Amino acid sequence: MMRITKPSIFYGVLLLVFTIISCKENKKESQSEMETAKTESTQNPIEETIFGEMPDGTKVKKFTLKNEAGMEVDVITYGGIITRWTAPDSNGAYEDIVLGFDDLNQYLEGNPYFGALIGRYGNRIANGKFSLDGETYTLAKNDGDNHLHGGEKGFDKVVWDGVAKTTEEGAAVELTYTSEDGEEGYPGKLDVKVTYTLTDDNALDIQYEAVTDKPTVVNLTQHSYFNLSGQLSEPVLDHKIYLNADTYLPVDGGLIPTGEFREVAGTPFNFKEPKPIGEEIEAENEQLSLGGGYDHCWVLNNGEEDFRLAASAHHGETGRLLEVYTNEPGIQFYSGNFLDGTLPSKTGGTYVKRSGFCLETQHYPDSPNQADFPSVRLNPGETYSSRTMYKLSTK
Repeated sequence: MMRITKPSIFYGVLLLVFTIISCKENKKESQSEMETAKTESTQNPIEETIFGEMPDGTKVKKFTLKNEAGMEVDVITYGGIITRWTAPDSNGAYEDIVLGFDDLNQYLEGNPYFGALIGRYGNRIANGKFSLDGETYTLAKNDGDNHLHGGEKGFDKVVWDGVAKTTEEGAAVELTYTSEDGEEGYPGKLDVKVTYTLTDDNALDIQYEAVTDKPTVVNLTQHSYFNLSGQLSEPVLDHKIYLNADTYLPVDGGLIPTGEFREVAGTPFNFKEPKPIGEEIEAENEQLSLGGGYDHCWVLNNGEEDFRLAASAHHGETGRLLEVYTNEPGIQFYSGNFLDGTLPSKTGGTYVKRSGFCLETQHYPDSPNQADFPSVRLNPGETYSSRTMYKLSTK
């Protein structure tokens, strides 16, 4: 029989204690590494990559904003375009919910303003002309007889400077651009800043600012096409839309507001209670015929409340709910009437007619020529300021 001496017992106990201490230390180190990785992930919620290169060699950056919930938004410096936006359905499955492309060349070859920042003037200006202080300014006619979305090379077709920022509100990218005096016919040098911030409660907060050195007109907006189903080549006619508006602006044959504020009650333009886009879009109605569907500006209620709920969209099958908040006086609801199936979809197939809808917060179309509309004039020493928030959830 082997006899255990007292020294052997001592060293055995010592070895056991050392082993226990080592295991605890290793566990602490492992936990610390996991916490560090999690902290680094939280502290670095923005990825910056190169999306492509312009014909002149200018690099186009892509910023991927992320939040703790798992949502991601891709923004490129060309046009300030949102190229991808993932959102969960009622089962927690994330899918891309905006129309667009995966390749810069597809944007350069032409598209209907997918996901872009629009300026200097979002929407239409009649006959491509307006006057300020007795001087008439002539703009490009790039929409029949009218000027649309800033002209032939609006803010959607320029490369912005982009800087990633981590804020208390969430991951952000700050985009800046200087529009020189006379660019696209507009007066004044305009310095513009747009900040996209993705919050942890699945909201994209958009802040617009601009200053000028001469009197000018400004009306900035965001032109994302949404399809909450995640099936981007499928029509959105089953989405239920709510618009917080008692009146809308009827248009003429060139889609220029006539100046009338028309009640939505008793018309297909009544979205005061949520209803499917397709419910009345084919109704016999002169305004629907002129727009080929919905392509009008609604006059938002409760303007005195400043920042308030303007609109919402709900897709029943996935449960995705989009809410739009703004301090703008109007919202252009566009039902994707001019999509024609010629552009490839990111999810396969093509972007067919009405496979996406837009909710563009803004001042009214043709405001520079309509005295009864809220002013879009910006003077030196003033700061143009506008805010819109797109918030996603499920129900």
